[in-house]
Amino acid sequence: MNATPEQTPVLEIQGLTKYFGGLRAVNDFNLTLHEGDLAGLIGPNGAGKTTIFNQITGIYLPTKGSIKFYGVDIVGFEPHEITRAGIGRTFQNIRLFSNLTVLDNLRIAFHAQSGYSLFDGIAATPKYQKREKEIIENAQELLDIMKLSRVQNEIAKNLPYGEQRRVEIARALACGPRLLLLDEPAAGMNPKEITQLMELIHLIRDKFKLTVLLIEHQMRLVMGICEHITVIDFGEVIARGTPKEIQNNPKVIEAYLGKGA
Repeated sequence: MNATPEQTPVLEIQGLTKYFGGLRAVNDFNLTLHEGDLAGLIGPNGAGKTTIFNQITGIYLPTKGSIKFYGVDIVGFEPHEITRAGIGRTFQNIRLFSNLTVLDNLRIAFHAQSGYSLFDGIAATPKYQKREKEIIENAQELLDIMKLSRVQNEIAKNLPYGEQRRVEIARALACGPRLLLLDEPAAGMNPKEITQLMELIHLIRDKFKLTVLLIEHQMRLVMGICEHITVIDFGEVIARGTPKEIQNNPKVIEAYLGKGA
């Protein structure tokens, strides 16, 4: 999606570098996303992709570099502050409240925007009751969009893997993000589930007017939905471009298949 010159980028990363002791995990990484972009970040295992996500979301503090979200440098923000600012994410390994129902998983996410006090909750004031009713209605509406209404009362850990992934995405959406980071959303999915996920990502990008950045090893998904792709290897960018440009890039082929492939 093309941006006009006056638009402030949703995400602008400059010179991002991360060392763990003497190990350089990410080196001088740059990325700019504009509103409505659906972009991919790919690379071999251990290339530094999740480390970049962890720096964007405040889990890791960069060694150096800046991360601007709508023009505000968020380096040093706590993860909950970054979530409230409007960045949501999923994880490589599903992190649901596994012993709670699907509906309760979403209710917890919506409570970040509950708007009532501890006293309201303890005393069950009219304000609390009104807001709780709204939270349940909003959660059910989101579950309907995600095609999860029929399992809203199921315990999360009992769902098939693909549906657990959908619940995790729904929970991220419940936090009201403007930028959504998806870390290997197709991991463990079968071909039918991947097709459904591709349709879902397009749907939520358009319906919620989101900017989406995803990490993924399933090339069918990446090449099928991403409008532009950044490739990293050993923590450094080796290629940028459209899916077609990336598929034909010799550096990318070498990174994935080895020299002389």
